[in-house]
Amino acid sequence: MKKIFAYFTKSEILLWSFSVLFITVSFVVFDRVNYLTFSASIIGVTSLIFNAKGNPFGQFLMLIFSIFYGIISYSFAYYGEMATYLAMTAPMALFALISWLRNPYNGNRAEVEINKITKKEVIFMFVLTAAVTVLFYFILGALNTANLIPSTVSVTTSFLGAYLTFRRSPYFALAYAANDIVLIVMWILATISDISYFSVIICFVVFLFNDLYGFFNWLKMEKRQKG
Repeated sequence: MKKIFAYFTKSEILLWSFSVLFITVSFVVFDRVNYLTFSASIIGVTSLIFNAKGNPFGQFLMLIFSIFYGIISYSFAYYGEMATYLAMTAPMALFALISWLRNPYNGNRAEVEINKITKKEVIFMFVLTAAVTVLFYFILGALNTANLIPSTVSVTTSFLGAYLTFRRSPYFALAYAANDIVLIVMWILATISDISYFSVIICFVVFLFNDLYGFFNWLKMEKRQKG
């Protein structure tokens, strides 16, 4: 425990603690049944605080979260979310884990070396993202996915986040923050039908704050590593 508290800053410990508190309270008040959702939320927010430090363990936890979240999405016919997390985010988390482990900063396996992608790769990334978006739009439409347009946008932001995570770019956290906003809207729509899904909304609100913190912390890390 001493090593954990020494590893994280006081601000990071407070961020994680309040995140867990909000998730727990929302579960107790609005759910009390879907323990899978509760477990996924705790695992997810813990992965984000490790990701914010550039620690590969965060990607391992994200792999577990992706599996849990895929199951949760299936329960509400959010097949886009299910397909995105099981077929894309989970495998990309595995690839990112391998990439982060292979690229430690100065031999420190608890911190990945940050990478800067070129302008050509940025163009390639957006072209690839557009192709994936169009493909999933038709796939999700064929599956009668609930809330098709938001689900498709979620695929777009998730793919960007997954790609940038694999490439070790600070902007992966910003892409996932955009994805969090999309997911908040999607689960608000789901909550209209079932109030128990309100706890999922809280989960992604918490994720949004953690992803924003992660983005700014990676910018600090990049400045320190390059300086």
